[in-house]
Amino acid sequence: MNYDLCLHIDSKEPAILKLVLKNAANYIKGLPGERFQLAVVANGPAVTQFSKSNEEFRAQAAPLQDQGLRILLCANALADNGMTQDDVWPGCDVVAAGLVEIVRLQREGFAYIKP
Repeated sequence: MNYDLCLHIDSKEPAILKLVLKNAANYIKGLPGERFQLAVVANGPAVTQFSKSNEEFRAQAAPLQDQGLRILLCANALADNGMTQDDVWPGCDVVAAGLVEIVRLQREGFAYIKP
């Protein structure tokens, strides 16, 4: 069975990022011993949530990243928000276009959830 999952966030509301990270933590916890890939794709204003100044959420995300969570940020959204890769948390990857990345992951068999 394929347990690969893509979580999508496009809101700058902290409550939404909190929900996404909680869902990621619960997903990891719910699959002990299973192989899976887990990605959060952020686009639009959501990319601002991943700035280095957002230490509270960075502290929540870091252990999840250590357990395999990939955080993928849209390059277009970063540019639209005056940010570069240097402005975001360590371990985040920048993809050319967030929506294209979501489609690519779905074609690879990832389930998709947008909270």
